[in-house]
Amino acid sequence: MAFPLCFSFPPNHHHHHPRKSLKAAAVAATRVVMNIAQVTGNGRGDGWSSSFLGGSKVATTCQPNPICLHHNTSSSRLLYASSFSASASTVFSVGTTAVLPFYVLMLLAPKSQLTRKCMGSMIPDTALGLLYGYLVYLSWTPDTLHLMFGAKYMVPELGGITKMFSSEMRLTSAWIHLVAVDLFAARKVYSDGLENGVETRHSVALCLLACPIGILTHLVTKALIAAMARAKTTEKLPPN
Repeated sequence: MAFPLCFSFPPNHHHHHPRKSLKAAAVAATRVVMNIAQVTGNGRGDGWSSSFLGGSKVATTCQPNPICLHHNTSSSRLLYASSFSASASTVFSVGTTAVLPFYVLMLLAPKSQLTRKCMGSMIPDTALGLLYGYLVYLSWTPDTLHLMFGAKYMVPELGGITKMFSSEMRLTSAWIHLVAVDLFAARKVYSDGLENGVETRHSVALCLLACPIGILTHLVTKALIAAMARAKTTEKLPPN
């Protein structure tokens, strides 16, 4: 490392007073400390250095090292993004697997008391609703409403929605939204099937994979069974 020029003192052509020479040396030493602090500073904006002049304090300004600041900022952002991504991945997995036991009950034991009790409970809806609300809170930014309703007539557009769901946390919240609505619809299909004596296992399975098709399948199945029941009733009627 090259030492600052303040280490180099001019040749002493004239005799100086010892006290003045000592004072000059102290000032030079203080400058050396300040220069070293600027080169090897730890990024703090300002600080205090003790001078050798009667123990007084000299305010120093240590300029942060741009390379160190950029490295620290980048590391912080990467750490934050990594943590955020890990949280989204965990919530995605938990939310997806949490609903599977309910589908298993509706598919394998639709008429058992345990299935009836679980499907009649509001705990699944409440839990998924709270989880979804928490995800919305985490993913909310000042531009969320603008991306959703920033079009001319305040109608969502595909470009804005695509940009909004480019975030992993927002995409996870949308997935939990779909999971919650699919389970709610599947439970309604299951309950309606029990009340009307309609087979619902195929419709419930479709609600898990493609909810609108599952609902449509249940309506078609219900209509076909009703038509078959009317046909049987007509056959049993005595001829006039």
